[in-house]
Amino acid sequence: MTLFDLALKNIRRNMKNYSLYIGSTIFSIIIYFTFVTLKYSEDISALAETSKQISGIMSASAFVLMIFVAIFIAYSNSFFMKKRKKEVALYSLLGVRKRSIGFMLFFENMVIGLFSLVVGIGLGFLLSRVLLTILMKLMGLDIVIGFAFSMNAVINTLIVFFIIFLFTSIQGYRVIYQFKLIDLFHAEKKGEELPKARIISALLGVVSLAAAYWLALQDLATSSIWRMLSLTMPIVIIALTVIGSALLFSSMLVYVLSVMKKNKRWAWKGLNLMTSSQLLYRIKGNTKTLTIIATLSATTITAGGAVFGIYYNADENIQAYTPYTFMWEGAPQEINPNIVEYVEAVHSKTVLIEQGTYEREYAVINQSTFEKLARNLDWSNIQVAQDGDVLMIDAFYDERWSQKIDSVIIEGAEYTVAKLYDKAVFNTSTVGASALVVTDQLYSKITADEKTYQAVQVKDYKNQLALSKKLAAKTENFSSATEDYRASIEASGALLFVGSFLGLVFLVATGSIIFFKMMTEAEEDKGKYTVLYKIGVSKREMKRTIRSQVGMIFALPLGLGLLHGAVALTAFSNLLMMDLLMPVLIWMLAYTLIYTIYYFITVRGFNKTVHLGGMEG
Repeated sequence: MTLFDLALKNIRRNMKNYSLYIGSTIFSIIIYFTFVTLKYSEDISALAETSKQISGIMSASAFVLMIFVAIFIAYSNSFFMKKRKKEVALYSLLGVRKRSIGFMLFFENMVIGLFSLVVGIGLGFLLSRVLLTILMKLMGLDIVIGFAFSMNAVINTLIVFFIIFLFTSIQGYRVIYQFKLIDLFHAEKKGEELPKARIISALLGVVSLAAAYWLALQDLATSSIWRMLSLTMPIVIIALTVIGSALLFSSMLVYVLSVMKKNKRWAWKGLNLMTSSQLLYRIKGNTKTLTIIATLSATTITAGGAVFGIYYNADENIQAYTPYTFMWEGAPQEINPNIVEYVEAVHSKTVLIEQGTYEREYAVINQSTFEKLARNLDWSNIQVAQDGDVLMIDAFYDERWSQKIDSVIIEGAEYTVAKLYDKAVFNTSTVGASALVVTDQLYSKITADEKTYQAVQVKDYKNQLALSKKLAAKTENFSSATEDYRASIEASGALLFVGSFLGLVFLVATGSIIFFKMMTEAEEDKGKYTVLYKIGVSKREMKRTIRSQVGMIFALPLGLGLLHGAVALTAFSNLLMMDLLMPVLIWMLAYTLIYTIYYFITVRGFNKTVHLGGMEG
């Protein structure tokens, strides 16, 4: 039997252990191949300007995915190597040369990698049409995507993943040279010293996280710390978050488990003492894993939640600055009356208002016109401009950095600003974001030239692209909510596509990492559960213990990751002054649901590994 035959036999024998690893790798290859296919797709190239945007996003995303997958595969491979060290030692004890054992491990990993590549590219080709169709739907584009085999995408994927698998295969080859024979035999039995609860470390963890959260929630415009640290602030926040998480998992977890062990009423109930001892015994290794999972979860939740929030609120964002479907300067145009909901001719004059050392241009409308527009937009508390007063409209006003104007000078006379509206009463790209509302009498006295604008609202404004292009060709100073919405949905749709699938890859990887770690621990604990069964502990009680042990490893990083993500998304929401509550809740719920599925898969795998299913009783 050749080394290659032996490698194939080992793969078939260990297929159960490798299945999730292979599945995760294949899924990553499918997503990477799809992103690269997008880059070379003729359908996408036909989209002109949009194609450049998508191509850039996909190229950057493919690079991020490549780096992450390389780390994930290397990390996963190290778990399998630890599991195989005893087997490797046995080969060495039987007289097989180290070089031969190394080549066997090299062949195993390369076969698994090449198998994953072939299956991943094959499925990627079949699924690419589905994924590209999803992208087109998210972007609101009515384009039929056909099956297109891109040799460039295949070559790109083959090269990238071949290099990754070659690196991990060399890593496997070197295992036999890195350890003594006795170390390989006892690799799975190596334990850690029982850690001590350190109150100072636990407090430092809480302080680090509190500082990170406090910095993240600071107002960028008014915070002196943000001005001082500038671009280094995000790095500081991330560093404090990671350090705080690690300290919490190591010290706080040790402290909580130690207190629980001392509580005799809890500790001596069922197998609680064993569960807490198992977690304490492996706390150092668990700390590393839990910190990685919490950080990855927070990253996925934050990035996905932010992008989904922008996509979810696209309609609201457009309406904030383009409240009318169409607006242009000049005479009315012929539009099908069956779709028209509201039409208004807006007369405006332009004045220059001194603001400190510079002058700012304002559109001026009379009170009658303002009331018509505001009522149509369902504004409440519409104030009336009195003699000596004006109302100010500034759609871009933000109290954090905008200058508040108390009075203005029009035609040589000073007028008090009675009220400021920080929202648009007409399309800002046509008339402007800043406007003054004056009495009808004052408006007639202003000597500036008058311009006439047409404001039109139509039904189903998102699907009026043909009408929008027709009006744009016939009018001047034209603005369109339809065009703005289409541009916004194309950009945010592409980002949502990337964010969702990268998030899925991250989620699959994090779930797999926990699964691999728990399966390694299950192999180590197999003998302990056999002893427990022999001394009369019921299968039901052991299953409950396994659920608790696995549940804590899953729940702790998820809980902290959700907390990190919630703080980050709150800061993002405050920065953009956008309500992200609903989209963020939907995103977090979806993430938690998929994560929970991994929990049940891991519990089932743990039970099978320790042979609970085969025990009587």
